This record gives sequence, structure tokens and C-alpha cells, in this order.
Amino acid sequence: MPARPLAAVLLVLALSACSAQAGPAGTGPATAAPTAMDDGAASEEAGPGPDAITAPAAQDSAEATSPAPEPPATAPHSDPAAADVVVNKQRPLQPATFEPADLRPPDVPATSPGVLLGPDTAAAVERMFAAAREDGVGLVIASGYRSYAEQDVTYRHWLDHYGSSADADVVSARPGYSEHQTGLAFDIAQEDGSCTLVACFAGTAAAQWAAEHAAEYGIILRYPLGYHTVTGFFAEPWHFRYVGTDVALGMREAGQLTLEEYFGLPGASSY
Repeated sequence: MPARPLAAVLLVLALSACSAQAGPAGTGPATAAPTAMDDGAASEEAGPGPDAITAPAAQDSAEATSPAPEPPATAPHSDPAAADVVVNKQRPLQPATFEPADLRPPDVPATSPGVLLGPDTAAAVERMFAAAREDGVGLVIASGYRSYAEQDVTYRHWLDHYGSSADADVVSARPGYSEHQTGLAFDIAQEDGSCTLVACFAGTAAAQWAAEHAAEYGIILRYPLGYHTVTGFFAEPWHFRYVGTDVALGMREAGQLTLEEYFGLPGASSY
């Protein structure tokens, strides 16, 4: 698997340096801290606020970032290499340090070099971005695969920034719990850079086009507005996830917006 240089790790944090961070569910400014990057990533979450998700009491960094106990590997939707895997605050990756095979850079515009995705995800992204371009909408990829080690760096940054896991858990996934680690998740931006990785991105042409058409390419908006008690994260209009066309179109037909609901899994508002 391609090695990730230190510069790429630092870039994860640099991409999140947006001072106008949105509050819970994109309601307004919450703190002056940068937007988190969860499953990174790019941020998977808005900043702490009065309606923040209930999270565990503060822990020290070593405890907070250690691999969690894993549910049985035979549990449905638990294969980290499968497009239907569900990763959330109650469903860590198995193993926690999972590394996907055959990562490659998608042939699409990117905010920075070195973005990697799994092969099926990369191909779907290429088709989706090309279709958006035909419709006059410029999409740019802002984030893709992040390793366990990179997610650990990101989570520790927010743990140090806020001083407690209760607040850090609202703005970043813990290592081993991030969709970005599967190579199936990615964050998008608009070509002109408008509202990159912040709540106002929802009003851009890029976000609106992707939300409407992503299912046609086997891709879903993973953290829709108003479903944080199900997914564990506040709205992230930039965070998309490859699930395959059967699931994506099935969700659209059923009118269901989260993988948890579609697969009949319990919500995961906290660890």
C-alpha cells in the first residue's frame, strides 16, 4: 500500500483550518476552532454546542485512541473490505487497524495531491465528477483514505484542543471508527473553493448536484441534516460514501437517508 508522507498527515489538519465552523446540525458558528476532519476526516462533525451528542467522559489521549473491543467478525455489514460495511461509533473497523488493498488516486481534480481511494470508489468518483462537469458543475475531491495512524493524529489534535473526549468526539472520529480508513469515503469541495468543509457548503451547486445525483453512481451522502442521533455525526454536506448502486438506489427508492436505517441497525449517537 502506498506510504503516506508526514506532509500528507499534516495536510489532514491543514484542510480543516476553517475558522467559521458551523454549530450543531449546521445552525451557526460554534467555536473558532477548525472544522474537524474525520473519517476525516474532512470533518465528520460540526463543533461542540448546546445540542452536542452525548459522549463519554474525558479520558487521557492514550486511552481515548486505543483500539476498541471488536464485535464478532461475522456480524452483518462488518467486512471492512465490502462496499456495504457500516462504520460508526458502535461499529469499529475489524481489525481496528484495517488497511484496504489496491488504493489509487482518482483521476479527478483535487484540493491537494495524494488523495487515495479504493478501486471501485475511485472509478465511481470519476464517473460522478465527469457527469457533474457535463452539467456545468465543478467538483473537487478534498479528502479520501486516511490510515489508522493519520486518524490518531487528527483525533489527538482535537482532544488536545478541547481538553476532553466528550468534545473531541463531536468533531472527530476516533481511530478505528472512521469511514475514511476503509477507502470508501471521501469529501468533496466546489471548484471555486466556496465553503470548503464548512456548513455553508450545503448551499453550493456542488453539494446540491452531488446530493441529487450521487446514488446513480453508487454513492450516498453519509451524514444528512437532522440524523446525528442515528449516524453519530452532525450534518456534513461534503462527506460522501461509496456503497454500490444496489444499496444507493435502494435507499433512494425507500426514502431512507442513512445506512443504519436501511440495514435495520441501531443508531450510534455515542461510543
